[in-house]
This record gives sequence, C-alpha cells and structure tokens, in this order.
Amino acid sequence: MALSAQSCVPCQGGIAPMDRDQAEQMLEQVPGWQLSEDASRIRRRFRLGDFARATAFVNRVAEIADAEDHHPDITFGYGYAEVEVHTHKIGGLHENDFILAAKINEAAEGA
Repeated sequence: MALSAQSCVPCQGGIAPMDRDQAEQMLEQVPGWQLSEDASRIRRRFRLGDFARATAFVNRVAEIADAEDHHPDITFGYGYAEVEVHTHKIGGLHENDFILAAKINEAAEGA
C-alpha cells in the first residue's frame, strides 16, 4: 500500500528509531526529501511561487499534520516552505515520518 494511503499510528516511545539503512530505503518512497547527516530527520524545501501560496501550503500541511496527529517543524517565507519531520518520542525516524512526508508531497502537487 502506498505510504500516502496509510495513517500514522500513535508512537508511545520505547522503541528504537530507524537506522540509516532503513531510512534510506524508506526515503526512496518520498521524492524530494533528504536525510539529515545523523539520519534522525528528513526534510524538504518546497518552492511555491509567492507568499500567499506558501502560506496556503503551510496551512494545508498543518491540517494534514493535525489529522495524522504527527506534527513537523515548518519554516516558510516568500515563495518557499521547508518541512522537517522526525518522531520526538524516539529521537529519530519512524515509519510515521515517511507516511506524513508522502501526504505532504501529495499536498504539494496541488499547491
């Protein structure tokens, strides 16, 4: 099943984050995203034309994040938004991060 068709499952902590190899394999399913040097986060910068489009995109990402109960760090400005995702409770990456990234990619297609 495509990542974007899945839902994030609540993470209670107490599990190990993905290792670099697992994260790199998952990264193949979310085009445009990059793995941090320590393999604990993924991030993507979206180019969005102007401030209004960037703001609308960020609002859409916020809606998706609330629906999935999984919240990224977002910075944005004129014509861009940068989204960074990781699972706070485990201090690294979980499948939920890639599910959220896939859903954000879909939102970007309509931005």
